[in-house]
Amino acid sequence: MKTFFPCFLFLIAIWGCKNEGQLAFEPQEIKSESCGDCPQVIINIPKAQGNDPLSAAINNAIKEEVLSLLIYDDQMEANTIEEAILSFKNGYLELKKLYPDEPIGWEAKIDGVLTYEDKNVLTIQMDSYSFTGGAHGFSTTRFLNFDKNKALEIEIGELFIDSLAFQDFAEAKFRDQENIPATESINSTGFMFENDVFYLPRNIGFTDDGLLLVYERYEVASYADGPIRLTLPYPEIGRFLKLKVPS
Repeated sequence: MKTFFPCFLFLIAIWGCKNEGQLAFEPQEIKSESCGDCPQVIINIPKAQGNDPLSAAINNAIKEEVLSLLIYDDQMEANTIEEAILSFKNGYLELKKLYPDEPIGWEAKIDGVLTYEDKNVLTIQMDSYSFTGGAHGFSTTRFLNFDKNKALEIEIGELFIDSLAFQDFAEAKFRDQENIPATESINSTGFMFENDVFYLPRNIGFTDDGLLLVYERYEVASYADGPIRLTLPYPEIGRFLKLKVPS
């Protein structure tokens, strides 16, 4: 016991230091009602537990992202997730009136997860899938990046000291990953960058492995190619970032 107790206190001290300054989250599951004419909606998102401005900013950004994915009824103003689910249902019922023989119902699934947190930055990744008819459903990934010190969401353009310099660096890494010769067009191997010019994706987020760039389906390639992902390790990109990340 004389040797165990000090070691036990030491482990507690390490655990306390590791979690110092990190936000507390609880899982939140929201589902649509179960009925014959209801589309299925399943939402699993984290909820920040603090009463501070950062927690409020995170929870509001997550809510707004969910609303943007579910609102389908133009006649209804949705201010809560439950109202957005009702809007999604109303959109389906309106379509059902027009096409009563349509056998396939709608569905939506939204998952949010904390992918990165340090003393300066926090990132939530929002993955969603929705089916509202047609040949296939639609999947999307969205990153919500936050400046913890300012308690504000960070737009992509605000991540970098010099966006153009970072873009040039990312293009070189993208070409290397996708085996595109530096002397040839960015679309020479089948990509579909508009005007044959490389550009950053709409979705960029912090992860433990590095800064993750995600091009959605159809953004620069066909649906069959799926999302195109590029991870850039922090030691290689630290000079480009406004908010410094431990590497």
